[in-house]
Amino acid sequence: MATLKRDSRLTSWQSTLCGGLAGVLSRTATAPLDVVKILTQVGTFHSKQGFLSSFPVLYRAEGLRAFWKGNLTACVRLFPYSAVQLSAYHRLTVLFMDDLGQISQWQAIVAGSVAGMLAAVVIYPTDVVKTRLIVQNSMEPTYRGIVHALCCVYYQEGFSSLYRGVSLSILGAVPFSAGLFFMNMSLDKFWQKPGDRLSPVQHFINGCLAAGVAQTMSFPFETVKRKMQIRLLRRAFGSSGDS
Repeated sequence: MATLKRDSRLTSWQSTLCGGLAGVLSRTATAPLDVVKILTQVGTFHSKQGFLSSFPVLYRAEGLRAFWKGNLTACVRLFPYSAVQLSAYHRLTVLFMDDLGQISQWQAIVAGSVAGMLAAVVIYPTDVVKTRLIVQNSMEPTYRGIVHALCCVYYQEGFSSLYRGVSLSILGAVPFSAGLFFMNMSLDKFWQKPGDRLSPVQHFINGCLAAGVAQTMSFPFETVKRKMQIRLLRRAFGSSGDS
């Protein structure tokens, strides 16, 4: 049976900081893809001619900075997300570990799924804000930033709007986390021989394949969630697309 051992090289706060910083760098580098993906998911006028055509359409409509809409919110939310996820995962793995400090493969998958769900629920309002900042027209913005968007949604639409679609986020976290942890462990087992360490290239390949499988498994949940997050603003988007 495949097992995991406790890694005591980093403290929980060091793991959170490393995860947050790595997330900020990767999120900023891939922000244009994320922006166009979300615009395509919710069906704005940018995506009427297809995914690739959305890039020049968005550039002509709003300029180069539009490709980083909502990126500050996405980066800021990574730190509390990492803190909650890693803390919950650490506690769950400690709970599942035997006297030898080992945990089975399936217990690790369960721990990862639950940790992902808890983190998604805690910071979900920032996900709603990020989606709305991305979908709005940056040349004529409805929201001026993270705090302004949170206040507007709360006072104009109610507290429940900050959690619209959260059930899909919870459901989507299960296949995402399970796929991620399962692929990581399976690929590590595929590459690694007893006594050997994986090379940086092998780690990179593992990360890309695991993330690709996990994202594909949870993508239908995310698409419906995005549409729910901007449901009350759909008329505004439609009018923007006609102009």
